[in-house]
Amino acid sequence: MNKIVLGITGASGAIYAKRFIEILNNNLDKIDELAVVFTDSGRQVWNYEIDDLKIEDIPFKIYKNNDFFVPFASGSSNFNAMVVCPASMGTMGKIANSIADNLITRTADVMLKEDRKLIIVPREMPYNLIHIENMKKIVQVGAKICPASPAFYSKPKTIDEAVDTVIQKIFQLLNLDINFFRWMN
Repeated sequence: MNKIVLGITGASGAIYAKRFIEILNNNLDKIDELAVVFTDSGRQVWNYEIDDLKIEDIPFKIYKNNDFFVPFASGSSNFNAMVVCPASMGTMGKIANSIADNLITRTADVMLKEDRKLIIVPREMPYNLIHIENMKKIVQVGAKICPASPAFYSKPKTIDEAVDTVIQKIFQLLNLDINFFRWMN
């Protein structure tokens, strides 16, 4: 069963979340459900950076970031993975320190305590020592840090193609078999 939560925060890089949503929408046979949660600043950044997909037109259910009565806010739910993309350093810091004050950070806390997949996609840079220490804490408890750092082996010709190299890595970490360029295949 592949039931995934996508948390979208206020870091620049809404295009990563957009491509994640678009590619999953074209591969619905790979998942059972995708739940989407925005922070307030995530909504603002999306509206500023994304012109061709309005939030209300996202083809998956969107949950309010202050609603703790959703299934994936509890360890008894059957959601098995969460991706925070893009992840702001503030959200990452809350996750690293178990500050579950909104639905995104609560769900990340659930994923960690239940030993489920949690993938954090930080977009901000450069990192300071606090960011690195927070990443270290998150990795030590079993999550993955997957920086939004595109690869260029595939010789991307568009921004979407470059973004997709990061999305491909996220799908690999989720064990979702979605066809992309593979280095040395």
